[in-house]
Amino acid sequence: MSTLAVVEEILRETAVPMSVREIVQRAGVRLPSKSKTPDTVVARDLSLDIKRKGDASRFARTSPGRYTLRDLVARTPEMTVTTGNGATPTQPLASTALKQERAAALPAKLGHAAKSGSAQVG
Repeated sequence: MSTLAVVEEILRETAVPMSVREIVQRAGVRLPSKSKTPDTVVARDLSLDIKRKGDASRFARTSPGRYTLRDLVARTPEMTVTTGNGATPTQPLASTALKQERAAALPAKLGHAAKSGSAQVG
């Protein structure tokens, strides 16, 4: 059984988003990899599957480091976010979390006062 097949079984059993660590702990010896870092293997396989297959992937990232099955996201209304203006939920949490995760990886530019350590009082 492949790593992703085991992950899918676990996510289907729990029906809630899980961290990679939680998935690995629950999977135990069912994971086919004999790696010393099974967390890395699971995270890599999930990320590659989502990146390569996009919306066709069975998996969805609900927040940085947390995954669930795509069909569970579609069925669970609390796993969606609003547009910010009070409109009906339209964007799945997974795509929002992925955008936020990518944005968070970029360093924020510091202003001149923050770089020098001094603050202007005005």
